[in-house]
Amino acid sequence: MEHDEQQVDTPDTWRQSAANFLALFTSTGTLICCALPSALAAVAGGAAVVSLVSVVPWLVPLSQNKEWIFLGAGLMIALSAFLTFRPKGTVACTIAGGEGCRVASRFQKATFWLSAGVYGVGVFFAYGLLPVMTFFGA
Repeated sequence: MEHDEQQVDTPDTWRQSAANFLALFTSTGTLICCALPSALAAVAGGAAVVSLVSVVPWLVPLSQNKEWIFLGAGLMIALSAFLTFRPKGTVACTIAGGEGCRVASRFQKATFWLSAGVYGVGVFFAYGLLPVMTFFGA
């Protein structure tokens, strides 16, 4: 079966790739600012957090501005979701009979879901861990 130009739904790949990369980058920032110190405090205690802050002192101002970090990351993930899942027009795609566009689309969706998952972990550690530990009396 011969594949000529095949109509495949493809997004504007440059914008979508940039948005997905920035979403992944900013959601990873939420882990560094908030999830890492919270996880260390929960697992190893306050001494581990003090050691971490003495080695990496820029974590303190980063953690003091965590609302802005989470807001920025959330906006980037929302933009990424819009660009990844919006209804798209059809564009001729001849890369490997259209397979290249499908592979790129799957990769961009995987990057989006990874970003959203990392962001969710960051939100839990920054805002949800303390209420859960308080509820269970830890």
